[in-house]
Amino acid sequence: MAQDWPNLEKYKKANTALSTPTENENRVVFMGNSITEGWSNANQDFFTDNPYINRGISGQTTPQMLLRFRQDVIDLNPKIVVILAGTNDIAGNTGPMTLEQIRDNILSMVELAKANNISPIVCSVLPAYDYPWRPGLQPNIKIPKLNTLLKNMASEQGVMYLDYFSAMADDRNGLPKALTTDEVHLTKAGYAEMERLVQKAIAQVIKNEK
Repeated sequence: MAQDWPNLEKYKKANTALSTPTENENRVVFMGNSITEGWSNANQDFFTDNPYINRGISGQTTPQMLLRFRQDVIDLNPKIVVILAGTNDIAGNTGPMTLEQIRDNILSMVELAKANNISPIVCSVLPAYDYPWRPGLQPNIKIPKLNTLLKNMASEQGVMYLDYFSAMADDRNGLPKALTTDEVHLTKAGYAEMERLVQKAIAQVIKNEK
């Protein structure tokens, strides 16, 4: 049996049905994992009231996202892509990954976006004190290290870095109870905080392009 490892089928029909952006449409694609996919369930209006397209897939790691980046981002002709990825790599969802390998996969997405005149927003990985499905991997230590790599990479590439971590972390480098259901996934209050931050970042990128 052939395996659709990057899950190219998930958004295939939705991508085909999507119209081309209008001339003044500031289309934004959100590329990510369950945090991104779950955003539509928490607040569908965020995507329907704005020219935003959700292309998150639960459980995915950066190599999977990189394989579907062309069809799920580039081919949709957005002006901006918001890339939020890396926590499932640290959790080992698709096997061992170093922090540098995670950074490099996100760098490849940034390079692909830039080569296609799409402005990338590189997001920090959200805080996580521990992974309930795979405890003991110390994401509270590894995520800040990865975020430093991502921040430096974004600076070197001349692209926006969106620091969710600093705004959302508690004193354990985890998520406070008000923002999370299980130390990783978000409550509506958690998504509201992300919406505030990402809207500001998107507006800044649009302003910089004018």
